[in-house]
Amino acid sequence: MTQPDPQTGSEPAKSGGDFHVFDTTLRDGAQMEGLRYSVADKLAVAELLDELGVDYIEGGWPGAIPSDTEFFARAAEELNFKHAKLVAFGMTRRAGSSAAEDPGFQALLDSRAPVLCLVAKSDMRHVEQALKTTPEENLAMIADSVRTGREHDRQVFIDCEHFFDGFRHDPEYASLVVRTALEAGAEAVVLCDTNGGSIPSDITTVVTDLRTRLEAVLPSERVRLGMHAQNDTGCAVANTLAAVQAGVMHVQGTANGYGERPGNANLFSVIANLETKLGLKVLPEGGLEQLTRISHAIAEIANMIPDEHAPYTGHAAFAHKAGIHASAIKADPALYNHVDPAVVGNDMRILVTEMAGRASVELKGRELGIDLSGDKAALDRITKRVKELESKGWSFEAADASFELLVRDEVEGGLPRPFKLDTYRVIVDHDPTAVTVAEATVRLDVDGERVIATAQGNGPVNALDAALRSALAARHPRLAELTLSDFKVRILAGSKGTDAVTRVLVSMSDGESEWTTVGVAPNLIEASWNALADGLAYGLNRRGHSKT
Repeated sequence: MTQPDPQTGSEPAKSGGDFHVFDTTLRDGAQMEGLRYSVADKLAVAELLDELGVDYIEGGWPGAIPSDTEFFARAAEELNFKHAKLVAFGMTRRAGSSAAEDPGFQALLDSRAPVLCLVAKSDMRHVEQALKTTPEENLAMIADSVRTGREHDRQVFIDCEHFFDGFRHDPEYASLVVRTALEAGAEAVVLCDTNGGSIPSDITTVVTDLRTRLEAVLPSERVRLGMHAQNDTGCAVANTLAAVQAGVMHVQGTANGYGERPGNANLFSVIANLETKLGLKVLPEGGLEQLTRISHAIAEIANMIPDEHAPYTGHAAFAHKAGIHASAIKADPALYNHVDPAVVGNDMRILVTEMAGRASVELKGRELGIDLSGDKAALDRITKRVKELESKGWSFEAADASFELLVRDEVEGGLPRPFKLDTYRVIVDHDPTAVTVAEATVRLDVDGERVIATAQGNGPVNALDAALRSALAARHPRLAELTLSDFKVRILAGSKGTDAVTRVLVSMSDGESEWTTVGVAPNLIEASWNALADGLAYGLNRRGHSKT
């Protein structure tokens, strides 16, 4: 059961159909710098959001943006939502006309979207200076647009642009805008912190004041308010939660917080907090468990790197590095996790670094399927070795495969190595035509036999990789299944210029899973070889390094 907010005394909205989760990833989120969705991308994102279980998906502005017009035309034929309703965004009708005759409003109706979200001015200064009309005409524009939408069997939401700035400037008029929309039949009126300049105490004060004003003249069940927060103060999620605790029953946000300037309220963080902290069931059964998967899937469609440190859904959201954390987690994971990561479809991770103690190593070993609990001597050796290597620049928190190789070296004598390096040589030729060719030769011991292979590549590391694969291909055909998926080079802090210690991270995949190995050396080629050779050896052991 939900409890009244201790500061305002107001009760948050009840769960179920009374509460709206409204996603605007495809409209407001698409305004993020560097982000561009194709129509096919938008259709794919919409399907993912419906899988999650949001109530409304705002698809864009038909009639104003050609690709959005195409999106709604295709959506009507191709999308079959199980839960969500599609929303067309636009403006109230123009001043001095009627909604029935306004071409922009007609484009919204032509979109066939069952829901309209109309932006309206609620700040007197914007009415007079931007719209260049009278306060009375602005109210008439809102009422006429809402009624016309309702007459065409559409649900209608009103987004009150710059509401919090407008309320501070003229609370009487801002309140009248909201009342006008509600009386005309708006499903809810959304209070927009358009400039993103508010903090939670501002939101609580304004929403509480507004509700008091409205409930003095309207039945309380008619006072349906929403919240749309921009993140310019870094408070968008907190502002949204403050609004809910003050009585708002509709929240807007975007996947991963995408949006203009610093972005919008991260709808995934909002949802997770509503369900796990405020006790509001806002998604269908099983929806919350899909949060991490859908967050990452939408990032991939948007061609954005998923934020590793995002609350709830980030790769590092439940990652623990300090030894004291691991010691407590060993006793009870809840001691250092604010929720069970599985609730949002995420996992807890133990990072092994120079800060690690025996508890960190033991827990990480357990993650990898290696029980170290009964071998204190091995724990001590591994912990000491990790600290020594990390002090020299190695990084195991990003290279689980290298850590597993290290552990198995200590407790099992190491994984079987399908090859042993004798020597390698790399030559890079640059001719007057600016053509650069790298050639590598490797000499290996493969199953007791000496093998020499030479190959060319577009760089020294690529050439080494090609030569190594050539040497092993006949005896280990499964090598062809292993692909290099990422290669990162970092000059370590404190090093200078070209005489620097270099760390290389190599990520590989077998099509089913991915692993990362690390190499560190004063020489870039040597560091790359270390990471590359370990990565291939680890992958062949995962697949089984038989000769068949």
